Amino acid sequence: MSDVTAGARLHGGSGALRAGVFVGLFAALFAALIFAIGAGRFSVSPGRIAEIILAWIAAPSAPLETIDERIVLLVRMPRVLIAAVSGAALAVGGAALQGVFRNPLVSQQVLGISQGAAFGGALAILLGYAGVTLLGLAFIFGLAALVIVGLLARINGRTEIVTVILSGMVVGALFSALVSVVQFVADPNTSLPAIVYWLMGSFSTATWARFWLGLPGLAVGIVAIWLFRYRLNLLALEDTEARSLGVNPDRERWFIFVATALMTATSVAIAGIIGWIGLVIPHAARILVGEDHRVLIPASAILGAAYLTFVDTLARTLTSAEIPLGVLTALIGAPVFGLLLRRHFSKANQP
Repeated sequence: MSDVTAGARLHGGSGALRAGVFVGLFAALFAALIFAIGAGRFSVSPGRIAEIILAWIAAPSAPLETIDERIVLLVRMPRVLIAAVSGAALAVGGAALQGVFRNPLVSQQVLGISQGAAFGGALAILLGYAGVTLLGLAFIFGLAALVIVGLLARINGRTEIVTVILSGMVVGALFSALVSVVQFVADPNTSLPAIVYWLMGSFSTATWARFWLGLPGLAVGIVAIWLFRYRLNLLALEDTEARSLGVNPDRERWFIFVATALMTATSVAIAGIIGWIGLVIPHAARILVGEDHRVLIPASAILGAAYLTFVDTLARTLTSAEIPLGVLTALIGAPVFGLLLRRHFSKANQP
């Protein structure tokens, strides 16, 4: 029996402790949002942020400066909210996939969704498109990667987990090669730098228009996975055991895959490939609340939102030139994931 399954079964009560953990997570998310909105070359105090946001219902103590309002409402808030929702979506998708595959090393990249969306976005930049067209092409090719994985993995009317993983690796490699082709033919003075920077991940182009464009895909995916949180515990069981409890594993898994593809493709379309969130955050959330997906999914969402908001703030404030998000998430995520893996296998090998 896998650790995920065992954890889902053995993690019991301790409701007060879990409530305390969620209070701490919400506090961390709130602190990350306020810090992100206030920090930067033109800093804004938390009190001033509250006055600007609440100005339509409560008169501020002093006249608002136009530049403060523009920085808070037009520049930082859309970026912070996109980062928070994207972080939540990537973490929830990673937690769901790890539960479905009963494997803590699974993430969105395994299914080739990120690579497919990256090809769509890179192709759009190569052809001179941006905005809605870039988002649309990234979403289309992200979903196309999932469909190809589904066609390759379905053999004799059945879809086995191992064939899904192998098909995902094949499709991911194919789209990675296509991204390399796009980079090879791109103009080195114009489109190539834009493609390379976009692939490394950044929220620097965030606007309210982009936030409202990406929000439906991210929110629908998160809500869908949350509604399936009970089923995820059953999918973590062996297939024969899950079927005996009235679950159709193939159908339920593909529902999770489509929801995860929707979230991942939307996130990649908005900000490029941001790795490690879907791999590291579910592990951290599992340490805090256990392996029951009924609490793991919301905990991963809150922690993922706080984490990516904080990392994005570091990316734009540590140096005068913005650091690509993919670089920071890898620098932070790789050693943290190494420690988590060491802890995981140390506990698993205890006599």
